[in-house]
Amino acid sequence: MKELRVNLTKQKLHNHEVVKVPLGPFSSDLIEHFSTLNLDGIWLEGEHGPVDFSNIPDLTRACDLSNLTPIVRVHQNDPGVIYRTLDLGAQGIVVPHVNSREEALAVVDASKFHPIGHRGSFTSRQGIGVENYFSKANDQTLVIVLIEDILAVNNIDEILEVDNIDVFFVAPGDLAQTMGFLGGTSNPEVKQVVKSTIKKIVSKNKIAGTLSPLNEVNDFVDLGVTFIAFSWISWIQTGAKSLNENIKK
Repeated sequence: MKELRVNLTKQKLHNHEVVKVPLGPFSSDLIEHFSTLNLDGIWLEGEHGPVDFSNIPDLTRACDLSNLTPIVRVHQNDPGVIYRTLDLGAQGIVVPHVNSREEALAVVDASKFHPIGHRGSFTSRQGIGVENYFSKANDQTLVIVLIEDILAVNNIDEILEVDNIDVFFVAPGDLAQTMGFLGGTSNPEVKQVVKSTIKKIVSKNKIAGTLSPLNEVNDFVDLGVTFIAFSWISWIQTGAKSLNENIKK
């Protein structure tokens, strides 16, 4: 019998190490290239991108082969969506717009098997050939909730009371919108709320995550953030800009 694949990103997080997770459009071929870049996981976008039940198996399989943790953002806090995504091979789940203790509890309930939750009793792709899979799966499932509404910020104390959530991820884009600053992630008021929310998460000995521009990563690490997500599209933009500036006219 084979062993259940270790969730290396979760392992590093609980060892208080910083993890680096790119997000953006991915294919199986592209994921293989990312395996050479000393990263920890791949954020597969199922809320704002093309990731769905038809391609999760192959995308997560590419992550497995590349030694990267497959982390899927689903489009809603729905039990069937969450555990079907996990069944198809995701090792981590990201759930949007978690605004209350009750909504956070619902995420855990859908993501974990008994005795923690009520995830549907089905062997995932990760569990094929694994003896006693159901008794091992909870430990290897990474659960991330998005704090991306001002309502969630206002309810952060009660949300942080919920156990079995690995990362409380402060997402600046939608947060800015709910504060009245559409597209205003660089607004000083938004940045201050992001910063204070991260400080609150860390002060409760919980793991904080956020989406960071590459030039602000160390600022967030200094605040105590250990789950760093970033868009790799900026790499292409920087490279194209450099090419255009340096090519002979």
